Amino acid sequence: MRFSELHATIDGISDKMLSQTLRTQIRDGLVARSVEPATPPRVSYELTAFGHGLLESLQPFLAWVRLHATDVAAARRQYDQHHA
Repeated sequence: MRFSELHATIDGISDKMLSQTLRTQIRDGLVARSVEPATPPRVSYELTAFGHGLLESLQPFLAWVRLHATDVAAARRQYDQHHA
């Protein structure tokens, strides 16, 4: 994906934070960055095999988050109401 595509899929992330996160993930070997010669240069990012392995490991956690996201939001609202 290109930077702008990644940015559009992640709500609330700043350009700076996305850039920092991508640099860290590239350094860690999770993401590969490729530059196509063009004007301006076309930069894209993709998961490495190592990154895909991590994603597979995270799938059960992500499934839990999707299943319980409304419960977590409700708990936060209840907490905020009692501690406001």
